[in-house]
Amino acid sequence: QVQLVESGGGLVHPGGSLRLSCAASGRIFRIPFMGWYRQAPGKQRELVADIADDGSTNYVDSVKGRFTISRDNAKNTVHLQMNSLNPEDTAVYYCHQEIESEAGPRYSYWGQGTQVTVSS
Repeated sequence: QVQLVESGGGLVHPGGSLRLSCAASGRIFRIPFMGWYRQAPGKQRELVADIADDGSTNYVDSVKGRFTISRDNAKNTVHLQMNSLNPEDTAVYYCHQEIESEAGPRYSYWGQGTQVTVSS
């Protein structure tokens, strides 16, 4: 079985920075996609950023130039560096990884969620 463990959320002032991390463990052969979603109160979950195993990235417009997604394939870990945070970034952030086990199909896995609060 595969498990995702997130870390790095918290409370930060507007203009501040946070770094989220998500490590996958278990029977893993390949991780084609890693990403971060977020869900604010009363809103739908939205994709924030994702990164493919070839390093290509995709960002929602509202975070371009402020957030950077990266991955460490040796550690099955994805990071989200968040700079210039503003109150609109307040949400629960969820890690998402599409993982293939050895000679098996691709499955979608989610982290437990980590709260990010931007407030003065």
